[in-house]
Amino acid sequence: MLDFTPDPIAIQLGPIPVFWYGIGYALGLAIAYMIMVRLARRAGEDPEILGNAMIVVAIAALIGGRAYHVIDQWALYANDPLKIILPPYSGLGVYGGIATGTFAAFLYARYKHVPFLRWADIVAPGLFAMQAIARWGNFFNQELYGTPTTLPWGIPIECTHRIAAYACAAYPEATRFHPLFLYESISGILGAAFLIWIGFRLRDRLRPGDLLLTFFVWYGLVRFGLETFRSDNWTFFGIPTAQIVSLLFIVPALLILAWRHRPNHPLDDQPSRPAGATWGAVGRPVDPDAIDPDAIASKPPDGDADMESDPVLT
Repeated sequence: MLDFTPDPIAIQLGPIPVFWYGIGYALGLAIAYMIMVRLARRAGEDPEILGNAMIVVAIAALIGGRAYHVIDQWALYANDPLKIILPPYSGLGVYGGIATGTFAAFLYARYKHVPFLRWADIVAPGLFAMQAIARWGNFFNQELYGTPTTLPWGIPIECTHRIAAYACAAYPEATRFHPLFLYESISGILGAAFLIWIGFRLRDRLRPGDLLLTFFVWYGLVRFGLETFRSDNWTFFGIPTAQIVSLLFIVPALLILAWRHRPNHPLDDQPSRPAGATWGAVGRPVDPDAIDPDAIASKPPDGDADMESDPVLT
């Protein structure tokens, strides 16, 4: 069993503490950005749009994630509301971040006149990767743990960080708990790899938005299962609210995927694939007989001619 008790503060810069939680999210965002840039090139899209878009979406996701967490854990803030906006900001609700981040991304795509669903597919693997890294911040904060366990990977939780149901008076300090953050981190790694793989393997059968829908199903199922290990759930009529929200992600996404890929429903309505696209919903191959040589000759170079030689994610 793990006997290491983590410190939430990574380093102290004078009077300013730098928390592992923030480092985890910053590192996760950076890794996600690198993945998205390479997938954008593989999908035949211009990765330059990601810079400003990431800032807008990240801010929206932080606001939504914080709001969801505060509602979920209102008992922690009811007597001191200033803790909502003051450091260390150690709580974010993923579903709140997904909701506001997705909405902000949709508005940004409309503003920039770019295909939202195609870009959503590019972003989805990055979301998994970011989640896989950022969840380790919960480890250093001694949060996002489950029921007591005797499994070898159980983690200790100090008495001051335990919920009332697992107070040290009832559960000795040596008690170990399920590391739910670790389970979600592993799921994020597997989810990112799976989306990238099917983006290559099934690119001629995917429709724009399929990978985002798959992300909703995957994460919803994982979160639904993990909630069964938690005792501090925000509930609605006795049902963990996160499980209800999970179903709101899972069921519509499955129905849409089933409808999109129903039998005898060809991809004839798909747009032609972007030039050089080798990943994602690349659509129908361009019909050589429909190409206008004069139009191609007059088209200025777009600087993406070398995307086929990108060695990353091959």
